[in-house]
This record gives sequence, C-alpha cells and structure tokens, in this order.
Amino acid sequence: MLLRPGGVGQTARVSAIVWIAAVTLAAWLWLLLCQGFFWRTDVRLPAREEPREWPSVCVVVPARDEAAVLPASLPSLLAQDYPGRAEIFLVDDGSSDGTGELARTLARQRGGLPLTVDSPGEPPEGWTGKLWAVRHGIGLARAREPEYLLLTDADIAHRPDSLRELVAAARAGGFDVVSQMARLRVESLWERLVVPAFVYFFAQLYPFRRIGRRGARTAAAAGGCVLLRTDAAERARIPDAIRHAVIDDVALARAVKGAGGHIWLGLADRVDSVRPYPRLHDLWRMVSRSAYAQLRHSPLLLTGTVLGLALVYLVPPSALVGGLAAGSTVTAVLGGLAWLVMAGTYVPMLRYYRQPLWLAPLLPFTAFLYLLMTVDSAVQHYRGRGAAWKGRTYARPEAVADEG
Repeated sequence: MLLRPGGVGQTARVSAIVWIAAVTLAAWLWLLLCQGFFWRTDVRLPAREEPREWPSVCVVVPARDEAAVLPASLPSLLAQDYPGRAEIFLVDDGSSDGTGELARTLARQRGGLPLTVDSPGEPPEGWTGKLWAVRHGIGLARAREPEYLLLTDADIAHRPDSLRELVAAARAGGFDVVSQMARLRVESLWERLVVPAFVYFFAQLYPFRRIGRRGARTAAAAGGCVLLRTDAAERARIPDAIRHAVIDDVALARAVKGAGGHIWLGLADRVDSVRPYPRLHDLWRMVSRSAYAQLRHSPLLLTGTVLGLALVYLVPPSALVGGLAAGSTVTAVLGGLAWLVMAGTYVPMLRYYRQPLWLAPLLPFTAFLYLLMTVDSAVQHYRGRGAAWKGRTYARPEAVADEG
C-alpha cells in the first residue's frame, strides 16, 4: 500500500482538529448540565411575605461625578414606598461636577425619604475610593442603628417597591445579603452586543443557584444593589476587611459568606442601571478596568483564561467553517453542535434583555472582544496604570489580596 507524501501528517492534523472540536463540544455539554444551570434566568427574588414589623434601613450611595445620571436615579430612592423607617446617605466622593449640591436640590424638589449628603475627603493609603465612601456612609448610618443597609450605586434606579421587596425577601429567607444584578441599559448597537453577554459571563463564573446554597463555596454580589444585614457587616468587618478590593461586590459577598452569613444573588425586575455605554470604548473601559484584577494579576490565570475562551467560544465556529472547507464532516458536525449549544444557552439572557435572538450566534464574536479586553487589562496593569475609574488609578498588585 502506497501513501501519498504528507498523507500521514495531514491525517494527524485532521485527527487533532477533530479531537479539539470534540473536547469543545464536551465542554459545552458540561457547562449546559453541570455549571449550576448558569444560563437560566429564573433566579429572581425568592419567596417572601411582608414582616409584621418593618425593620429600619439606611441607604448608602457612594457617588463620584454622577451629576449626569443622578436626576434619573436619586428620585427613585427618595420615592421608595417603604412602611418602616428609612433614610438615605449620599456620600459625595470628591466630585468635581456638583454631584452633592445636585443631590440636595433633587431632595428639596422631590421630597420623600430623608437625605443626608456628606463627603469623606480623599481616601487614605490602602483604600479604594468607593469603599472609603461606603465606610463613611456606614459610619453616618450607624448612629441610626439600622437593622439593614442598602448599598446602591448612584446610577441605579429602583422601582417604588424595590426596598420593600428586598427587605421582605431577606427576612423571609433569613439572608444576610440579598443582592440583585441591575438590568443594564441596552439601547446602542454595542450595548446590545456586549451587555447581555457581560451578565451571561458573570453568571457562568458565579452560578446564581450555587451562591444562595448554604455550604457552597461560590460567593458573589452585584454592587449596584446589595441589601446587607448590619450585624453581618460587623461580623465580616465590612468594609474594612475588603478595603483594597477593586471588585468590591464579589469581595463583600466572600467576606460575609466566610463569616458564616447566608447570601443570595439573582437578576432584577425592579432595579435598573441608567448609565449609558453608547460606544465600544465605554464598554471596553468598563470591562478592562478590572478584568486583570479578577484574575488576581496572575499571568498563569491570564494564559488559562485566554486559552479557555478560545477553546470554548472560538473553536466551535472555526471548526464548523473549517470542517466544511476541508471536507471533514465530523469536524463540521462537532463544531456546529457546540455552536448550537452555546447559542442556545445564550437565548434566555437575550430574552431577559428583550433582544433579538439573531444575536445568539454572534456570541463567539463578543467573547473575542472580551478576550481582547482582558488582555488589554493586563497590558495596562504592566504599564503601571492599574485599574482605573473616575480619575483614580489602583495600580498596586495587592489591591485584590482580600478578594481571595
């Protein structure tokens, strides 16, 4: 039997490609069935009933240069329909655009819950700005001796019954943390491509069902909306224990869960972000500012993440197209099936965001963008720029030491 020159090498290459496509399909079947059903979007506020007595709540809003979004968000907090005692503390974190004065003006015009506006000054060494502002706000709130603290960002708008529903869920379920991932704005083309995928990837890393399960190690929260029991915050030393954290919401959840707390995270129905991200540049900055911090500034984790994204998201369409071009039916079928499973798991998130389903097959393209954003985050770190936000840069490698 005669072999054509290069026949053995070509067969080996085809076999390797088939195996890679098979591994990718196996990875997607595992993600579909064994990663906490992360792709489902039915994890909403758990069963709840109104308590006989409504506990007191203090709302802490760290705000830095938020004058553009405050008119769309702060009035929703002032107008909360809460039967118990509630008060808002907005901490003006060194704003240069009149955030604090605008907040006072809105409170005078709209009425509603009492509002206190104060400023903590510049954060000392070892503190990220937002957490220093949160610490100051909690300090102000402590004089009121609230049972719960609602930590919410200045770009988050709440429906009138949002606080009421959060407290009812926390009391009924015995949760120390009830957090909702705010529904982000999806209007521009780039928001449609990137924003639903952002939440999808987050849920893949931190499956919501596992977060709410006692004894499970998975812990995360969404910083835009965190209802925190005050005594749980004291046990976990929040925010002092996480003062270095760039990704403060995940660090908070880990600290509370590590101190024996029961936490819950799900998608929001009554909480929306009003911050626009109209350009790719805006979304790129949002992701890249903390992506490498999420990887603990580890080149090894960065390499694994890049390879993992390529294997899971880029191989399926490549295998389908390459298999068809090379006449390898097996490769094409394996790649096509993996791509189909991938797109199918993305459909619920697109429906949650009320987006057209033709975006589902484009997930590999979006994943490629996230891969580039992650690499860029590492590049910025090694150029000495670190994680940057609102004019502040957190370049120290130990900035995420408390997140582990």
